[in-house]
Amino acid sequence: MTQSRKRAYGRRIALLSSGPALFGLTLFLIIPFLLAFALTFTDQRLVATDSGRFVGWRNYERLLSISYVVQDPQPGVQGKPAFARVRDVTRADPVHRGFRPFSDFSWGQKRVTILAKDPVFLESLLNTFGFALMVVPLQCAMALALALLVNAGLRGQTFLRAVYFSPVVMSMVVVSIVWTFLFDRDLGSINKLLSLLSLGTIGPVNWLGGRATAMPAIALMSAWQGAGFQMLIFLAGLQGISQELYDAARIDGATAWQRFWNVTIPGLRQTIAFVLVVTAIAALGLFTQVDVMTQGGPQNGTSTVMFHAIQRGVREENIAYGSTVAVVYFAIITLLILAQQALQRRWSK
Repeated sequence: MTQSRKRAYGRRIALLSSGPALFGLTLFLIIPFLLAFALTFTDQRLVATDSGRFVGWRNYERLLSISYVVQDPQPGVQGKPAFARVRDVTRADPVHRGFRPFSDFSWGQKRVTILAKDPVFLESLLNTFGFALMVVPLQCAMALALALLVNAGLRGQTFLRAVYFSPVVMSMVVVSIVWTFLFDRDLGSINKLLSLLSLGTIGPVNWLGGRATAMPAIALMSAWQGAGFQMLIFLAGLQGISQELYDAARIDGATAWQRFWNVTIPGLRQTIAFVLVVTAIAALGLFTQVDVMTQGGPQNGTSTVMFHAIQRGVREENIAYGSTVAVVYFAIITLLILAQQALQRRWSK
């Protein structure tokens, strides 16, 4: 058999082997995404019989429209500067009609208010990335610590490995319900433990009812639930590091911390990069924990992009707008992944 025939035969074998996976990918991912993209140009609703009309870019314009207004303080008001209601300003100005306040800040004596037609989407986007920034380093650090503990050769490490991995196989709904009880302000075990350790100086904390604590509480629960999966990946990486490197470091007089920093971390470089990417992708898809524990509250403080898309598309039955949220979010994530890969290629050179 000639070399060209061998290559052609290899391509046919590869195509036949990947055919079932490509079929499933096309059927369950590519085609639904294309249908969702087509829906973004309509006013399709779930049960309305008169919907489905072509509306062009209206859904995208509603989702992505951002503006601002600059207000001078009202005259004749003493003390703290007072300003007219933003709602009155937007109603009186045809350019800003339909906009709602998203955030504001002071600029000298003036007040600048950021407006958006869908401020909940912007807040959900910030909440999603904020959650990822909290949970990714926390979960990866917990996973690496557990992997080091299991890899230390302690007695009963098989049992410990099963215990650490057990939250991963539990239903996220069940885990979220259990942690909701743990975070309860009056009867939760976490508040009771804090009160016991502080001898009563720390009062009950409304973990899921306060904007400052709700998202960190969800991040803590998510890191605990998912750390077991990353632990197994780190454990495989640790077992791939040659023991001779540790022996040479000990002979040179390296301390435990020096061995960790100069042998373990370089040996896990590719593993750490993979775990960071996988954990970040999972974090950016946050939905179940929010839906069960806070329903997006308090005051949209834990609303995420996926929660917002399902809220608009399913519960409010506006599947065209929900599809728009999902498509725009997919584009944002794709750009971030491409940028991350470009930076990683540059650093590896």
